[in-house]
Amino acid sequence: MPDIISINNTRIGLGEHKSISFNIARLPTYTQIDLPVHVYRSAIDGPVLLLTGGLHGDEINGTEIIRRMVRKGLVIPDKGTVIAIPIVNIYGFIQNERGLPDGKDINRSFPGSKNGSLAKLLAYTLMKEIIPHIDCGIDYHTGGASRANYPQVRVDFGNTETLNLAKAFSAPVILNSGLIPKSFRSACQKKRKHLLVYETGESLRLDEQGIKEGIDSTLRLMHYLGMISSKTETNSPRIFEKSTWIRSKRAGLFHSKVVLGEELNKKQLLGTVNDPYGDNETKILSTKNGMVIGLNNCPVVNKGDALIHFAFN
Repeated sequence: MPDIISINNTRIGLGEHKSISFNIARLPTYTQIDLPVHVYRSAIDGPVLLLTGGLHGDEINGTEIIRRMVRKGLVIPDKGTVIAIPIVNIYGFIQNERGLPDGKDINRSFPGSKNGSLAKLLAYTLMKEIIPHIDCGIDYHTGGASRANYPQVRVDFGNTETLNLAKAFSAPVILNSGLIPKSFRSACQKKRKHLLVYETGESLRLDEQGIKEGIDSTLRLMHYLGMISSKTETNSPRIFEKSTWIRSKRAGLFHSKVVLGEELNKKQLLGTVNDPYGDNETKILSTKNGMVIGLNNCPVVNKGDALIHFAFN
């Protein structure tokens, strides 16, 4: 990494901390919406780590992880550089919504386009201005509406270097997850930049366990990269090759008999789906040994709805 880097025409030298604002676009009211980016550079050159939250506007746990790290000075490296973007999707964050005003999912819009939709413009800005400077990154995510995730890091096991980073990150669960076309992770991989996806909790809810795990795991990765000297106690993560969602075979009221992070045995009762009039009950049984890494917290379900995310080997 050179002594001076330039992001959005702002020069940042070794030992400097600067906040940079990208003016992506303005609202129909002509209100300007800026994208703040914080850059923390040590006086000693070293790896460049990117931290991004709020790629989906209603996923606030990542935003809170980065906020607390900024507040406590944990993002200031002894060596190297940290680039922190607490909220990527400012537009969705304001509206408590996953996507953008154009209805697009930014995480299916990479590598983006300078003249494309708002989602593609945001993606293009990240890929052009930020990604060329980094070595690796953590993209913090959250489960969807009423669907909570157990703290987990998702990585393609086929990429040895990225898998090693995931093991150093050491979230409670490491899950094999292939690259999704046009996702942020896929676009970074094509640029030979290693991006981990950390998932915890559900949208529009703060998950204290997952936030703490996210902070501790990030500090473990920074130590592994030689960016900080202090060492955080390492987890003994569960590593899973596969996962699947168990779906409801009928509509009704879902009553879960398991909790996030619970170890499962084959034929164990996972829950029931009951009709609201008290006539019928359908039992949901585990088909093999594994762990609950995702759970639908909404009791009213339709046929085919995802109920339990189940990881196994």
